[in-house]
Amino acid sequence: VGPRPERPVFVEQLKKTIPFYDIRHDVRPGITGWAQVCYPYGASEEDSLRKLEYDLYYMKNISIPLDLMIIFMTAKIVLFGRGGR
Repeated sequence: VGPRPERPVFVEQLKKTIPFYDIRHDVRPGITGWAQVCYPYGASEEDSLRKLEYDLYYMKNISIPLDLMIIFMTAKIVLFGRGGR
């Protein structure tokens, strides 16, 4: 559990336009994260900004209970065929 990694070319681009974007890399990446279960898929810069807000929330509140909740929400999304909200 942790912020999903982005391709390096996108990271370099987003670091230039979104303040604090590189801070999300201060924690280990994960295959699922708070942004993935709370925010729908999106590829725009605006989407990246919104997902960063979720990633920063996760970093500020990182805990085993939060990780377990993210895992539970991910399983629910996968089992019932729904994407992030």
